[in-house]
Amino acid sequence: MTFCVPSHPTRSSDGNRLDQLFRPTYVFVDRDHSVYVSDYGNHRVMKWREGAKAGIIVAGVHGDGNGLTQLSNPRGVVVDQWGTVYVADYGNARIMRWPKAATQGSIMVGVNGEGGQSNQLNVPTGLSFDQHGNLYVVDNQNHRVQKFDLEFNG
Repeated sequence: MTFCVPSHPTRSSDGNRLDQLFRPTYVFVDRDHSVYVSDYGNHRVMKWREGAKAGIIVAGVHGDGNGLTQLSNPRGVVVDQWGTVYVADYGNARIMRWPKAATQGSIMVGVNGEGGQSNQLNVPTGLSFDQHGNLYVVDNQNHRVQKFDLEFNG
């Protein structure tokens, strides 16, 4: 599967159609072979179903910002078996959760803003879950990987 990406975008508005990406950073493939891409330059996460000619926006539906409908330069992306999208919201120092077909997300980690405390992130770039549902976050500028037990911190 190949996506149409502008060869040399020059403005943030370049490459923002549903069949384009602008500075994609991470990819996740689910069990149905749908491809999810964090579209860093367009502040969104896109999903392409197998064989699709265009994607759909599944997170970051209203462009750059810090509201619950927005992302700022998303990085890592993971999707669970129910279609919930989890995003490392790099520019907002938080991890967001977007249930399937949601028009807004919720903050899972990072509600206390950017910083170096154990309940804060500073430039989160990647995330992963273990088999017990613990969330691991690459907290780039704090030079650490943090583990969150969502049963108690969620």
